[in-house]
Amino acid sequence: MAKKLRPTEGKKGVASGSPAGISSSYRWTSVTPQAPFAARDGAGALVFRDRMWLLGGWNPHDKVHFPRICNSEVWSSADGLNWTLENPQAPWEGRHTAGYAVFDGKMWIVGGDANQGHYQNDVWSSWDGIHWTLVNSRAPWGPRVLHYTLVHDQKIWVIGGQTVPQMVPSEPDEVFYNDVWNSSDGVTWTEVTRSAPWPPRGMIGGSAVFNGRMWLLGGGTYNTPAVPVRKLYNDVWSSVDGVAWVRHVESAPWQRRLYQDVAVFDGRMWVLEGSNLNDVWHSSDGLNWQEAPGTPWAPRHAASVFVYNGGLWLVAGSCEGAMFSDVWRLSPVVIWS
Repeated sequence: MAKKLRPTEGKKGVASGSPAGISSSYRWTSVTPQAPFAARDGAGALVFRDRMWLLGGWNPHDKVHFPRICNSEVWSSADGLNWTLENPQAPWEGRHTAGYAVFDGKMWIVGGDANQGHYQNDVWSSWDGIHWTLVNSRAPWGPRVLHYTLVHDQKIWVIGGQTVPQMVPSEPDEVFYNDVWNSSDGVTWTEVTRSAPWPPRGMIGGSAVFNGRMWLLGGGTYNTPAVPVRKLYNDVWSSVDGVAWVRHVESAPWQRRLYQDVAVFDGRMWVLEGSNLNDVWHSSDGLNWQEAPGTPWAPRHAASVFVYNGGLWLVAGSCEGAMFSDVWRLSPVVIWS
């Protein structure tokens, strides 16, 4: 549960575990209510070469910047206020909620969505955000969207995901995955396990690798013709090798949600927004969770979250038709009592 603070400047949340007489808290700062890029959700968020990079995104209402619903723009920023359009149209097909990673001195895009009427199970990499290389045109983990992607043990990992046959009628198979794949080069992929012990899922943005383990924090499945109700989870799992998984919490105190973002910041794991919520939770062990109260930004889902320059950054996202291009930064604050 959230702890109550004495009234202080700004919007803050408490973190326990500090030495006696010191409490660590967090303050959100509005960097800009409207960045120069068009509003979007599901854009890739990577920190690379001392800059934040925003990749692609989705906005079906903006036919100027998103003529095919998604685009392949590449933006970067060193301060969250000033953004540079590094590439107005990268060679990869426009997409959102894909897999994104920094690995082997490059930025990577792993798979994509199905908004163009087909699955994007390709893999791309870039050393500068301008020039992109097609590493694998058809990865063996096959047709899927909404997979969870992270970097661990010097490999890129693809975890879970699903098909959406209503969006790709030419491939009618309906599959919900709880498999785990990894690769050390993006070309050759190994299926580590075909069926992990957690229920199939995806719809998790960002990544959480913490204390030498990969963490699966909630998530869920998108509705399909055969399963018309979306499934949501708030359980917590972790694994060192992708084969053996430990369930730490069956039901965390944060609400079940979809399209949330996860991150590791300030020695803690974080769960932010999703399902048009605006709550923020953090944990130092995956078992005990605390809410950072007083979030000042609007409810949303599928935001882009960065851990950069001593802060946790939240950018863009959407909520029930409202699309955002705002930028917020969460910074730790030490209070002496």
